[in-house]
Amino acid sequence: MGNITPELEKERVRICAEAKAMGLDFYETVFELVTAKQLNEVAAKGGFPVRYPHWRFGMDYEQLSRSYEFGLSKIYELVINNDPCYAYLMEGNDFVDQKLVMAHVYGHCDFFKNNMWFSQTNRKMMDQMANHAIRVRRYIDDIGVDIVEDFIDKCLSIENLIDAYSVYKNRPKPGRNLKDTEIKPKRDVLKYLLEHAPLEEWQYDILSMLREEAYYFAPQGMTKIMNEGWASYWHAKLMTEKILHDCEIVDFADRHSGALVMPPSGFNPYKIGIELFRTIESRWNKGQFGKDWSECEDLSAKKSWDTKAGLGREKIFQVRRDYNDVTFLDEFLTEEFCHEHKMFVYKFNKRTGQFEVDNRDF
Repeated sequence: MGNITPELEKERVRICAEAKAMGLDFYETVFELVTAKQLNEVAAKGGFPVRYPHWRFGMDYEQLSRSYEFGLSKIYELVINNDPCYAYLMEGNDFVDQKLVMAHVYGHCDFFKNNMWFSQTNRKMMDQMANHAIRVRRYIDDIGVDIVEDFIDKCLSIENLIDAYSVYKNRPKPGRNLKDTEIKPKRDVLKYLLEHAPLEEWQYDILSMLREEAYYFAPQGMTKIMNEGWASYWHAKLMTEKILHDCEIVDFADRHSGALVMPPSGFNPYKIGIELFRTIESRWNKGQFGKDWSECEDLSAKKSWDTKAGLGREKIFQVRRDYNDVTFLDEFLTEEFCHEHKMFVYKFNKRTGQFEVDNRDF
């Protein structure tokens, strides 16, 4: 299981067993112990150790390295959606930090495997990324670095012009008349270029590779709040109920609270995600859903509403399986939740030098 120390391996086995006992279901997960420099290198390349050569990765590495060197940021966890999943632990982190990261990673791995928006992703992307790197390097050797890099720059400038929902749509049955549908605008601009642009063979190959990578990363952008919230929910539950020793509680609380801090002028997906999952679990445990609940106008009755339904755990697993961030927030983000967590519009007051509430409308 990677190159982690015997002490970390012992904890990994324990955390893995406890996570499965709580209902998490994930692919085999390989943990690698790396230096801060190695972690920044991997993070700059989207978590993959091998990518095609491009200046963008060097730029991202320089930014991450400087930020870490000046104490502005630090990468605690990095995990790859693959089968097996790969995750990285930084050398020199406190032992409690390593345990927290492993618990957090297993939450991500469960989400990768079971959320429907990840169901169409390539589960062997580690190998595919390495294959892409070999092919691009071959084109660089044959055609020249400047020409290939210039074309990659152009492709990356439109890499977000894909139809992220297309892989979940029903395809027309063979033999159906497509004349009416073919003239409609297409969201997947990269596919349109592959089908109609006058590309050379090497250009077609590179564009198809970058399109494939764009589709691989798309679900991560579509589920950022849910994914981080789910992983945070489970690392908190695993650590506080099963993993922590008494002497580690203060250090864990410090790291956990730091990850969930909600700045007045910002938005923390970890915080919103975990609190929404906790709210959903609490509501469904108390039966605060359905026709009777939604039609009740007595605020005092709603406040004390508890039918002992006990469906919270089942509900959050169902939400984890079926939703993305848009549907997640649309259905479960309520005005009461926003007021409870002070999710208002803030404005900087030059006179006081502080951010102050400007608007409380939902």
